[in-house]
Amino acid sequence: MNKKVAQTENLQEKIAAMRAGGEILGRLLKDLREYVQPGMTGKEIDAWVRAEIVKRGAKVAYDYLDEDFPGAICISVNDTLVHGTPNEEVLEEGDKVSFDLDILYQGYYTDAAFTMLVGNKGSAAVKAMIKTTENAMWAGINEVRPGVKIGDISFAVEKVLRKGKLGVIENYVGHGIGREMHMEPDVPNYGVRGHGYTLQVGDTICIEPMSCLGKPANYIDETSWSVKMKDGSIGCHCENTVLVTEEGCEVLTDWR
Repeated sequence: MNKKVAQTENLQEKIAAMRAGGEILGRLLKDLREYVQPGMTGKEIDAWVRAEIVKRGAKVAYDYLDEDFPGAICISVNDTLVHGTPNEEVLEEGDKVSFDLDILYQGYYTDAAFTMLVGNKGSAAVKAMIKTTENAMWAGINEVRPGVKIGDISFAVEKVLRKGKLGVIENYVGHGIGREMHMEPDVPNYGVRGHGYTLQVGDTICIEPMSCLGKPANYIDETSWSVKMKDGSIGCHCENTVLVTEEGCEVLTDWR
């Protein structure tokens, strides 16, 4: 078979699988937002997510990590920024919680995350942080098209976060995705226009701003997974998997 034809067919296979997987993931996260209520534990939510992933025809991506993650979804509460492990702590009214979920569908990964307040109450500052971080993600997504440099995306994300006077997390970044959960190129949340990898049609990347209300220094706690803010401030994380198209881009995992 002609190599160029084979590559085209493989790209079409990738796009079809990731588009379908992304739709499953986006819908699941929408349903998760409605499911979460005060009084639930992380373990309870994790069990629901695991069952829903399987029911919807996908696989639990975290089961395929080289290291053993104790759950199907990352649940990061209050001063936990990312990679929070599901536990028996009860979610209270007004808690900030970030959900980060990967699924595996037809051999391809998709990845998305959102942050919410539990219940009907919550800090105005946290609400503003969540909104600003989401806006930063969309500013980055709006840059995506063939020929754009990763630095253009990173610059757009950082600009919104800085304008919102949020701490910008620099030691965790977005990434490429496809046959593997994390692939090149890295997609930082800070950067300089015109620098870095040049996007091509068919590339799939995860744009995932992470911010905080205090200083951005963080550490991994005794679980060996959960990333917590050193100053105890509230952290925020949102993410979508994005496909580069000839016309611009397509958000595969839209959870709005």
